[in-house]
Amino acid sequence: MGWSNLTANNKGNTITCSDTTLGAETMFFQDQDFIGYSHIQNLIPKFKPFNRAIANTIITASRISTSTKYNYGNKFNREAIRSTKIQLPVRDGKLDIEFMEDFMEGLERERITQLNKYLSDTGLVNYSLNEQEQAVLSALTDVNWGTFKIQDVLTWQQKIAELNPLHLDSLSVSEERKYPFYGQATTNNGIIEYRHLNDDVLNNKLSKPTILIHSNNQNTVYLETPFYLKDGHGATSVLQSDQLDNMNVQFIISSIQKVILKKFAYNNKATKIALKNTEISLPVKSDNTPDYDYMGCVISAIQKLVIKDVCLYAEQKTVEHSDIVEVDQFDLVEVGV
Repeated sequence: MGWSNLTANNKGNTITCSDTTLGAETMFFQDQDFIGYSHIQNLIPKFKPFNRAIANTIITASRISTSTKYNYGNKFNREAIRSTKIQLPVRDGKLDIEFMEDFMEGLERERITQLNKYLSDTGLVNYSLNEQEQAVLSALTDVNWGTFKIQDVLTWQQKIAELNPLHLDSLSVSEERKYPFYGQATTNNGIIEYRHLNDDVLNNKLSKPTILIHSNNQNTVYLETPFYLKDGHGATSVLQSDQLDNMNVQFIISSIQKVILKKFAYNNKATKIALKNTEISLPVKSDNTPDYDYMGCVISAIQKLVIKDVCLYAEQKTVEHSDIVEVDQFDLVEVGV
């Protein structure tokens, strides 16, 4: 929940769990000494050695065992914790510590390999600020702002192919390249799933940077690929501009959300007409036109600051596993209960 300068009253290298939640979903490994909040149970190991790898094996087994058993009315309290049985690997009648450590180390190696590939493929591996980005961050309070109607900076796409969810089964489905299927979801950037359907119901075939705003929940997302749109009775606004790229669009979306989340609600929908006349604030150049380059530079700098710790973590773990040539693969077999 936070950090305190008070003396820690619990030793680290243990597992904690809340007794008011859904089973072991709040079970976590604590590597440092800590202060326990109300309703936090401290599970202290009765065996050695004990470390993060072993703890994560136990936590995963506990979550699997309790995933459907508890809720707010049937709490995962001390009595429930004590009576819970989990499956762990054993050898010769004892916990197989070596297997758990090797298995978790193999998973970590695999994940670090995937993370390094993702950072490299996306260019995020470079987290050093250039001179322009440093200058932008040091002068954020000196920015000149202008007010614009959304229709002044973005163009509404008039021809939108929307899918009727009642007729999805009648559309052809193939194993060709799949595209995002967008709806009112507020997670995963609004994407419900990836599918390949008829090309005649595919939007944004030229893969232009696109902003989608749904009138019901004001959900605002960014897409830069072709996509399918769930039937919204014309409620979803599809906005594009030749000035957009994958950096400055994030700045513009933030400016839009800052306004529409306060201005609109389910009983006061963000319709196309209402959105077109909605005003947003954007940085401007000396001629009072939107400064798209500045917006992109700000987002680039923030992205590097955010990703820096991830890159440093990946670098540290890569050094720790510097002897790895290939990612180890493990076959999970039945070794006991």
